[in-house]
Amino acid sequence: MIKITVKYKILVFVLPAILLLAGGACLARRYYLRFQDRQGQQVILEQRKIAWELLKPKLAGEVKRFKKGEVGLVVKDLRYNWTISHNPDRLFPSASLVKIPIMAACFIAAEDGTLKLDRRIVLSNSDKYPGSGVLKDARPGTVFTVEELIGLMIDDSDNTATNMLTSILGINYLNSVFDRLGLKDTNLSRRVADFDSRDRGVENYTSAEDISGLLERIYRRSLVNRSISEKCLRVLKMQRARDRIPKYLPCNLAVAHKTGLERNVCHDAGIVFGCQGDLLICVLTRHWSRNAAASKNFIARIAFHAYTYSQAPEK
Repeated sequence: MIKITVKYKILVFVLPAILLLAGGACLARRYYLRFQDRQGQQVILEQRKIAWELLKPKLAGEVKRFKKGEVGLVVKDLRYNWTISHNPDRLFPSASLVKIPIMAACFIAAEDGTLKLDRRIVLSNSDKYPGSGVLKDARPGTVFTVEELIGLMIDDSDNTATNMLTSILGINYLNSVFDRLGLKDTNLSRRVADFDSRDRGVENYTSAEDISGLLERIYRRSLVNRSISEKCLRVLKMQRARDRIPKYLPCNLAVAHKTGLERNVCHDAGIVFGCQGDLLICVLTRHWSRNAAASKNFIARIAFHAYTYSQAPEK
């Protein structure tokens, strides 16, 4: 009985001590691993900062070498919220970039009950406008839903689809939504591709700051609500033009963007989804060249430098 009692006492006092030591070691290891992880994250952050600082002169050099006109630019690392900008609030003729806020206004109108996405619209000859898109050559009487017109407006930059949507909602309504969204530099003074009005000095304007801010809200699912943001993002990913932001990027990379092209203006703005971080790239140009080739290559180089930075190995 005495031996059993001694053994029992040993178990009572020693076993908890062993368990306590084991638990302490486990806890210590957990804290050590967390410390290591924080240290690793700090190293990655410092490396990323260095790379970001190196990106700044590269983009500045590209802007300096772009002697064909003017540039408004915003590049943002959406993971760390770092921004590089050049003339972000300068006004540029918006060309087809205005189709981004028009798309947003359509989805907002649908959310408010002002517009039904499945509403059927009949194409007439009076709806047709020149420039981008296939509807200008479509047979009058062809029927489209509002949602199909939104898709055509973005993925094919269809001017006729855009102006059909503008007719449904009205220019005043669209401008009121632009104001509601806080777009201080963006207006719709005429229909897109209304070149007669443009030649009389009636112009639609926007800025890199406005468009990049709108895109970031879409990306962060905060453009009114998550549903509207995701609808906008899904449509922007359908964009088929590959001669600007996506030009020098991997062909399988997801890019949600919208181009803009008119006489003497060339733009592209969107979100680049990378394995090691997402980027917002918004580049607006006004040029005085015969064509937009130099502007397109300039935008492509800006996107390439930014993407190269964002995908640098993290050690």
